[in-house]
Amino acid sequence: MGLFKFLKEKFSKNNGKNEKSELYQKGLTKSRKNFASKLSKLSSSYSKVNEEYFEQLEQILIEADVGVNFALQIIEEVLNDSKKNNISDPQQINEILVDKMFLDYASKGDVISDIQFNNQGPTVLLVVGVNGVGKTTTIAKLAYRYINMNKKVMLAACDTFRAGAIEQLSQWANKLNIPIVVGKANSDPASVAYDGARKAKENNVDLLIVDTAGRLQNKSNLMAELAKIRRVLAKEIENAPHETFLIIDATTGQNGVMQAKAFKEVTPITGIVITKMDGTSKGGIILAIRNELSIPVRFIGLGEKMSDLQEFDLDSYLYGLCVEDE
Repeated sequence: MGLFKFLKEKFSKNNGKNEKSELYQKGLTKSRKNFASKLSKLSSSYSKVNEEYFEQLEQILIEADVGVNFALQIIEEVLNDSKKNNISDPQQINEILVDKMFLDYASKGDVISDIQFNNQGPTVLLVVGVNGVGKTTTIAKLAYRYINMNKKVMLAACDTFRAGAIEQLSQWANKLNIPIVVGKANSDPASVAYDGARKAKENNVDLLIVDTAGRLQNKSNLMAELAKIRRVLAKEIENAPHETFLIIDATTGQNGVMQAKAFKEVTPITGIVITKMDGTSKGGIILAIRNELSIPVRFIGLGEKMSDLQEFDLDSYLYGLCVEDE
């Protein structure tokens, strides 16, 4: 059974639908209309595939924001399979395409989503990303998630230079009724990180989430700043930070891939959080990032509610993107 049929059976109305899959279906509505609908329309226009079919298929992928390199690569793979196995049926070609999309993501390394907590001492999550991508809100949603898993969460406001950053994060901490460590405006971010790590240990915190500045204009300054934050965290808590999440706004398209590349140059990244997936019709950005950088997407924002930040699930994502509404 091909993946396409497997996903249809897994998430059929009478079988595998659950709250998570429903959230994916709703959050990916715009992307599905842009991608799955075009796939279906294309396959219904041809009785047999030809060179023109593959050219149009390639264009659909590019318009879905999977990136030109990935589109060219996957079309070549599908074309080779079709020739090798004498497949000319458009529907079968589309099913091979979905199989290839799954395999490319899965073959790039780990597919874990949730944070792996330390058995002893605080787990430290460093959060990076440019301003305007929803970093503060995502931190709050992550905190909310782990509070509901009975984890003791603390925040550290290390973006000390952007006007309002400390205040915004403090407001979320108050709403969630969790502690936050702050410094004075324009103070050394590493000193706030140090205080956060020390207090997290003193208060037996399970998860310390450390916000950082998002200034990419001067990468050397940002690199030095993040390196210093990482050093002081590691001195206080062994192997900290244990996770470094990069926040990317899905609506920025290929600019998000460029941001990911730039941040990967200045600091190690263990996972990516994609925000505002419900606001874009180009949901292929996830495949583009994974293909180019081999970094796993750990969480995906499918709406504005606190519970709409979901663990990334490859099956649910591909079903939400590639299978038309029944």
